[in-house]
Amino acid sequence: LVGMQSSCGGWGAFDKDNNKTLLSKIPFCDFGEALDPPSVDVTAHILEAFGILGLPRDLPCIQRALAYVRAEQDPQGPWFGRWGVNYVYGTGAVLPALATIGEDMTQPYITKACDWLVAHQQEDGGWGESCASYMEVSAIGRGKTTPSQTAWALMGLIAAARPQDFTAIEKGCRYLIDRQEPDGSWTEEEYTGTGFPGYGVGQTIKLDDPALSKRLLQGAELSRAFMLRYDLYRQFFPIMALSRASRLIVPNATTEKAINAAKKNLEHVH
Repeated sequence: LVGMQSSCGGWGAFDKDNNKTLLSKIPFCDFGEALDPPSVDVTAHILEAFGILGLPRDLPCIQRALAYVRAEQDPQGPWFGRWGVNYVYGTGAVLPALATIGEDMTQPYITKACDWLVAHQQEDGGWGESCASYMEVSAIGRGKTTPSQTAWALMGLIAAARPQDFTAIEKGCRYLIDRQEPDGSWTEEEYTGTGFPGYGVGQTIKLDDPALSKRLLQGAELSRAFMLRYDLYRQFFPIMALSRASRLIVPNATTEKAINAAKKNLEHVH
């Protein structure tokens, strides 16, 4: 993994420094799949793994990755999601990674991210973000609530462990528990995963850039590839969120019942 770190400090999903946009100009290679630029969410997952393994945070690879993550934060507080929809996913990946490597979770940039998540929690206690968030600024952080996206937001807030967020965390857990099916599963029709959402180059662009259309030579809505439903997102992310919540707040029989039912369902699927 250390050897696969890109020069910017981040990681791609499959390749290293594979971000040369010239490749996307080759006929039939303009869909984004020829490129694999680093992304914050993949980088966050690797940082979290390094933290769990106990690697010291002063290692150059961790410090470079941390600098990359901080530089990629949106001015409003969240992080873009490359492999999940979208800013809810990116933010839900980064915050646990920061906590695991020992980052001070009271820093202003982390506070801004948590505030963004809380501000986008919906009345039913869940979180949702539409695939349209890859093409419309107004759709960022907004959409029909889903189990997987609710779980991502919860894992972010749980990692920060701010007392003022406990009510939001409890409401999010209640959302998941109330929507669990009798067999332990969760139903989710929405697409919360991505194939190649990436604008022809596989990475984020600034949708509010006034020169965007000129740079793309077309409307932003024409540069979207395809989305995917990674069907197990709706199963294992809620389990992870509820499990982490049970260590943060006082466990109760309802939460434990939901976790056990979900585990049995996944065992059945496997």
